[in-house]
Amino acid sequence: MTAALDHLVDLLDLESLEVDLYRGFSPDEQRIRVFGGQVAAQALVAAGRTVADGIGAERPVHSLHAYFLRPGDPKTPILYQVDRIRDGRSFTTRRVAAIQKGEAIFHLSASFHVHEDGVSHQSPMPEAPDPETLPTWTEAMAPYAEMLGDWYSRPRPIDVRHIGGPVRTSPVSTAEQRPPSHQVWLRADGKLPDDPLLHACMVAYASDMTLLDTIMLPHGLIWTEGTQASLDHAMWFHRPFRADEWLLYDQHSPSASGARGLATGTIFTREGALAVSVVQEGLIRTGIRTKI
Repeated sequence: MTAALDHLVDLLDLESLEVDLYRGFSPDEQRIRVFGGQVAAQALVAAGRTVADGIGAERPVHSLHAYFLRPGDPKTPILYQVDRIRDGRSFTTRRVAAIQKGEAIFHLSASFHVHEDGVSHQSPMPEAPDPETLPTWTEAMAPYAEMLGDWYSRPRPIDVRHIGGPVRTSPVSTAEQRPPSHQVWLRADGKLPDDPLLHACMVAYASDMTLLDTIMLPHGLIWTEGTQASLDHAMWFHRPFRADEWLLYDQHSPSASGARGLATGTIFTREGALAVSVVQEGLIRTGIRTKI
């Protein structure tokens, strides 16, 4: 396991303060606000902990729905309060509030389901080049190292390989306009323990890294322009997977209007199994950066 991945695993190992109350921290990365994938992953850890100690770890998460309510402060610990909504024979439901300075910054609802046999079908995996043939993030972003500053040299826990070149680097005025879709291969940058909840949390973390890019591509927006932020996030976990093995993240944006954009994603294992579906709406404001 790389040092960056080891640090992320530590961040997901929440401190237990009381029954159904946990505390998490953010990495010292000089961010303006807490990364949405981090708070979603930590909230899912908190929810999953109460399932494991109450019913058993044989109930993996099958869906989550979340709202980003306020920008999180990276310098302040986050409290995760779990509400045990329901413990049924087949399904377990949890609600989690992430709190800073007495205010909720994030809400998550998650459902866990015992394994059952039933009908099965899926959309086919799209064609994509092998991840080993693609440049690493550092290699792909080398021409933009000066523009990215410390962001370029920062160790990364998730290995991301862009298909078709890096995104959000050049405004449309200087680059060819691109359709609202792109693909990346991703995996945790090292070997993870055999804990299905940890693997689900890793993918929840990674799923928020590139999805808003899909909305921005046709408009030539880069991250230094305007305001972009996740508003809500939903995931459905269909089939088993490992987050430390290559996963293809196929992303599309069907619509953007009213300063909001919608993006969808499907995550496939390298063997072609549809593992996860993702939907997110983001705030997309152009011009001078503004408060959310």
